[in-house]
Amino acid sequence: MLSGMQTLIQGHAIAPATVLRGPGAWQEAITAIGTIGKRPLLLGRSAATGRLRQQLAIDLLQAGINCQPAELEHDCCEDDLGRLADFAKAQNIDAVVAAGGGKVLDAGKLLAFRLNLPCITVPTSAATCAGWTALANIYSPEGAFEKDVALKRCPELLIFDHQLVQQAPARTLASGIADAMAKWYEASVSSGSSTDGLVQQAVQQARVLRDQLLLEGQQALENPGSDAWIRVAEASALTAGLIGGLGGARCRTVAAHAVHNGLTQLAACHGLLHGEKVGFGVLVQLRLEEQLGDNQLAGQARRQLTPFFRQLGLPVCLEELGLAQASLQELKQVCAFACREGSDLHHLPFEVAADDLLAALVSSNVGCLTH
Repeated sequence: MLSGMQTLIQGHAIAPATVLRGPGAWQEAITAIGTIGKRPLLLGRSAATGRLRQQLAIDLLQAGINCQPAELEHDCCEDDLGRLADFAKAQNIDAVVAAGGGKVLDAGKLLAFRLNLPCITVPTSAATCAGWTALANIYSPEGAFEKDVALKRCPELLIFDHQLVQQAPARTLASGIADAMAKWYEASVSSGSSTDGLVQQAVQQARVLRDQLLLEGQQALENPGSDAWIRVAEASALTAGLIGGLGGARCRTVAAHAVHNGLTQLAACHGLLHGEKVGFGVLVQLRLEEQLGDNQLAGQARRQLTPFFRQLGLPVCLEELGLAQASLQELKQVCAFACREGSDLHHLPFEVAADDLLAALVSSNVGCLTH
């Protein structure tokens, strides 16, 4: 180190060691999986993807890879993680293959991290970028968000097979679009006036990502398997993860994800997808920026996003979230959790109290009133 100079060393878990993408990527990946583990845990959850996972297991077994199937009983939660860790140890598991949606992928990454095993992620939708990131969200057995956990590395292998992903309902891609778009609205706020080149590049990449999704999102939903669909699906599941890895801690989630976390505290919202709650959270964040930050551009952005989200079938107001009959006490519960100490919401450049968030939450209902 040069005398008189202060050096800040930052660790970046930027990307999976290997990413295989395209139609037929799963078959292409089987040989690589065999070099990573001979006795992997094949983790899944949803009954909707049960047959798909059965085929994945058959493919692995035919290649001489003795996989051991296991299922989550809940979202990514400590009860499941403890049970699965005991199972993995008893079965001499040497890798974790997580095949499913974001919560399955999070559980697989966290389980592998705790057992010091390599992780392979196989997203079965483009609903989140969880297959890419060195991060896992933990929920209660009932589905309420509890905390996020930073991991030391991204997955060893990410397999983004277009044919597998295309089988998912269109709703999952719409959710992924909303979650990916939040990267711009949150990172551009949390990065502040950072002079870090990687952070600046990540934020600008998030802006380009938003523009692409605005331009091609609806076309992708209407034409599964098309070039537009491929670009949008990969943008939502891959590029969004790269932005988070490149920008690191300075490209944090802000109010949009904090609102998501608050909404998960209500049982009425447990049927919603992650990105559906995050998308609504983006509209609430923009309302906060408009009202408390006196940012008129935020108001313009909200008025632009609301009809776009509607076109994608995303909820833009409390009624569409299933909260038309929610009590004031329930909405206060959402806001109290979103504003708790240490919440990402406090990365906004102005103070926000629970009452402020409640006002923004309710006033964001203009999304319904202006329909």
